[in-house]
Amino acid sequence: MEKLTEEQISSALGALPGWEFKNGSIIKTYKTQSYPATMGFVTAAGAYCQKRNHHPDYITMRFKEVEVSFSTHSAGGITQNDIDIAGDLEKIPI
Repeated sequence: MEKLTEEQISSALGALPGWEFKNGSIIKTYKTQSYPATMGFVTAAGAYCQKRNHHPDYITMRFKEVEVSFSTHSAGGITQNDIDIAGDLEKIPI
């Protein structure tokens, strides 16, 4: 898969509220209502990632917060896979 240009990334992130392009990755911090909601979000995110066989650079879980980062290492940057998985995560209720 081809690496997207910064213009393509910026355009795609315009449809994904809260996502930022930072240090070569796309990143978002989700706020949750409770610790169980945080755990549920992480579990659901893991299922989407496994289904797409595209896994995050990291998922950092806190009490009521989850930070997620994606990039495609084999392409050396952001690809459509990263944008698509970010869109999938937006479907998870928090």
